[in-house]
Amino acid sequence: MLRLTELKLPLDHPPEALPTAICARLEIEADALLSYTIARRANDARRKSAILMVYSVDVTLADQAAVLARFASDPHVRLTPDTTYRFVAQAPAPPHYLRPVVIGTGPCGLFAGLILAQMGFRPIILDRGKVVRERTKDTWGLWRRGVLNPESNVQFGEGGAGTFSDGKLWSQIKDPRFLGRKVLTEFVKAGAPPEILTEAHPHIGTFRLVTMVENIRATIESLGGEYRFGQRVEDIEVDVGPDGSRSIRGLHLHTGDYLEADHVVLAIGHSARDTFHMLHGRGVFIEPKPFSIGVRIEHPQSWIDKARFGSCAGHPDLGAAAYSLSHHCTNGRTVYSFCMCPGGRVVAATSEEGRVATNGMSQYSRQEFNANSGLVVGIDPSRDYPGGPLAGIALQQHWESLAYVVGGSNYEAPGQKLGDFLAGQPSTELGEVVPSYKPGVHLTDLAQCLPNFVVEAMREALPVFGRQIPGYAHPDAMMTGVETRTSSPIRITRGKDLQSLNTARLYPAGEGAGYAGGILSAAVDGIKVAEAVALSMVA
Repeated sequence: MLRLTELKLPLDHPPEALPTAICARLEIEADALLSYTIARRANDARRKSAILMVYSVDVTLADQAAVLARFASDPHVRLTPDTTYRFVAQAPAPPHYLRPVVIGTGPCGLFAGLILAQMGFRPIILDRGKVVRERTKDTWGLWRRGVLNPESNVQFGEGGAGTFSDGKLWSQIKDPRFLGRKVLTEFVKAGAPPEILTEAHPHIGTFRLVTMVENIRATIESLGGEYRFGQRVEDIEVDVGPDGSRSIRGLHLHTGDYLEADHVVLAIGHSARDTFHMLHGRGVFIEPKPFSIGVRIEHPQSWIDKARFGSCAGHPDLGAAAYSLSHHCTNGRTVYSFCMCPGGRVVAATSEEGRVATNGMSQYSRQEFNANSGLVVGIDPSRDYPGGPLAGIALQQHWESLAYVVGGSNYEAPGQKLGDFLAGQPSTELGEVVPSYKPGVHLTDLAQCLPNFVVEAMREALPVFGRQIPGYAHPDAMMTGVETRTSSPIRITRGKDLQSLNTARLYPAGEGAGYAGGILSAAVDGIKVAEAVALSMVA
């Protein structure tokens, strides 16, 4: 089978245009094309007056060898890659080992547990939060009533932070083994729409993610895996050898229970701040890592659709438009859009009492009124928080606490119209854009709860972005603060064997450990770590 890439057709092409284009591109007769399947579909909207659909297709031909020889120098005609996932090990039977433990059930922990279960290792999976449907009720409790459950919220519980997001399933990671394809395939088995296998920028949305997480849990349990919810790891036990070498020995849970474990996957997410402190106190090597701070910015989705797609806005094959922006400022900072959520809403994402943090979320349909994204500024440990490995956590907490106070000390978020932000004056009334954040937005001056260099950089970048996307810098665009949890502020450093740099058989993984950014990359990292655990256990 051959893969043909960069095949471009007009937006409104009829179905028969695709096989015709394949034959024309490969210079073959119609009867020489035995079959084809779409491997990837994207759009090219650089020319709004002539938007194109861009396909990659896998084709079966009557004479594949001849076509491949004729196009030997063409990078867009190649053998279809083998994306089959192959397990690296199988658990011995009967088992004579301690079962591996996975801490966390976000995308990373979910796939670490799934792969270990599929290889026969019967993992024990711990999560401090609740099963996903109970967790969803607690999360809505904050959004609707301003009541926070610190152990069950947007950050903690089955599915992790990705459950309440846009459900984006693409990444910039290098993936030579097609582990991302394994993730997408398992998601489809669990109930995701099949088109995530072909769309260039697939997403799922929160409601579908809930069911999928439940179905993957059922699969893991059917393979001998065991979930234990409401189990926060309060301490770890480490063996220290005569030579000073360290290895994980067990876990102390907040319930008072002790779990003996000699292979532990740390998939704890970027907001497990108490666990970060515990690990640091127990001598696990941690170093500070760059992250970003800013706000969520909202526009009516129709403004973004028109700016990106022109007269084709609303076309069913295009869906809700997205954007990606970046600007290098004169103060040496970079302002960029982050986690753009078309047709979504801004959500309360704190996991700690007395603090406000925001995030973005969309459903699969992406049909809510506003578009939102993070508008954030990159910060660096050496420049902005040089106080040690955990200084970035303290910095996040400082600005989240200020946002709580500025927002009214009731989990409402501080908000400001873009025009007022640029003018340096507090907002006192809404304009055309109605904020979506719940439990509510308190109009104020966002400069009170952001670092000065962030305010300065955003004030420089916003007019630039307005020239790139008409309407982006509209004075009534809504800015809601604060966005602090763009990524983990620490890295639990690991070696080439994916074990902690100084604590053997402890496997830091995913976004919380500083090795992923988003659902797909976190899930892929979970697979890699599961493989490393399996190889260690059968060695």
